[in-house]
Amino acid sequence: MLDLHRLRLLREVKLRGSMSAAARELSYSHSAISQQLALLEKETRVVLLERVGRNVKLTPAGEELVRNTEAILAAVERAESDLASAHERPQGIVTVAAFATISRTVMPRVLSALAEDYPGLDVRLQLHDPEEAVVRLIARQVDAVITDSFPGTEPDAPGIHATALGDDPVRGYLPAGVTDASPAALRDVRWAMEPRTSAATQWALRVCRERGFEPLVAHESSDLLFHLRMVEAGLAAAFLPDIVLRESGSSLQPSAALPTGEHRGIVFLTRAGSEDRPALTVIRDAVGRALRGEL
Repeated sequence: MLDLHRLRLLREVKLRGSMSAAARELSYSHSAISQQLALLEKETRVVLLERVGRNVKLTPAGEELVRNTEAILAAVERAESDLASAHERPQGIVTVAAFATISRTVMPRVLSALAEDYPGLDVRLQLHDPEEAVVRLIARQVDAVITDSFPGTEPDAPGIHATALGDDPVRGYLPAGVTDASPAALRDVRWAMEPRTSAATQWALRVCRERGFEPLVAHESSDLLFHLRMVEAGLAAAFLPDIVLRESGSSLQPSAALPTGEHRGIVFLTRAGSEDRPALTVIRDAVGRALRGEL
């Protein structure tokens, strides 16, 4: 009989990229994880890890075991959801990770409505960038994630169930004084974007390149309000979702030379098997209502 806890530890090493990183996230010592994984290898009678320099990586057998572990964990999630359904009303602690814009504009209304309708439900919010939030969800450090997705960059993580909640238009804005929006002129315009590895920036770079120029990314920040203020000050161009403009009350006008018909999706992520858990269902529905202006 395979030990589920040890399977999760192996999966965490795969997720975090090293045994040391997994130990830090789980508040274990490196030796404790090493001992548990050695016992797992003894149970399976298969080599699951191999040393690469000062680090370790999963062997093909280890990779296959992690893939099978995803199915096992999804079944556990479904069993827990079924047990939770035995309660008449959703209750207990649920931790949700969300990005900053949604957290500021939507989640206060959502949390207020849920507190009134479901007093036994304790929803706790954490602010994380989308990429980090997904890692925390897979690692069972949060129960759900509210994130955004851009065309061509939709999240595709194993063991994750995604529900689309709505769309938020994204428009391009140029700093005051920039009147020439030809591709040649836009090559010299400074831009504010999110970190280069983010889905938002990967999408933005593709949009710019399709219009014939490579953007000069001078400022990097996950704070979209910072992007907005840089545009207003005439210091940078930026792609901004409508929700940011509504939140700030800004009267900034988008550039006709940059895309106005693109949208980012707002997505609710859960671990596969837990998507029908009553507490997560009512949270997901409340966020959707808030995005539609019904809360």
